[in-house]
Amino acid sequence: MIRLLILLLGFAVAAPAMAGPFIDKLLIHKAERRLDVISHGEVIRTYRVSLGKQPVGHKQRAGDQRTPEGIYFIDWRHESEQYNLSLHLDYPNLKDSAAAWRRGDDPGSMIMIHGTPIDEEYPEWFFEGLDWTNGCIALNNVNMRELWELVPDGTLVDIRP
Repeated sequence: MIRLLILLLGFAVAAPAMAGPFIDKLLIHKAERRLDVISHGEVIRTYRVSLGKQPVGHKQRAGDQRTPEGIYFIDWRHESEQYNLSLHLDYPNLKDSAAAWRRGDDPGSMIMIHGTPIDEEYPEWFFEGLDWTNGCIALNNVNMRELWELVPDGTLVDIRP
């Protein structure tokens, strides 16, 4: 949220106290199942991602298994026994909430960028190439660890069709 205020007010700010380059934003191309990490306008990392089970179109309501589209921010992070590491997005934003309210829908919540499940029955390779989440963006656990260490809270996340 602080980065959003800084962006809106036009102030410059030093990079947070994290190892590695300053990250401007994450750009997710849903159709290409790709997440780009951008520093100073340059793509410095690219990851293959999985999306919700219904990947086409913007998330409309809770349970539709779609991944949202639009501008969001990472507002907190969590270490989970079920999904390894996760970065929470501030979905629904004001636009999503207003649209859902007009439709009489619950917009849903808990959209995250996360790793793959730690599950003996379904090893990590099982999820490669599948859209399997309930609307989140998933990476393999090695890539998720790298992203976790690169990206601070407050980072802008642009999710495009």
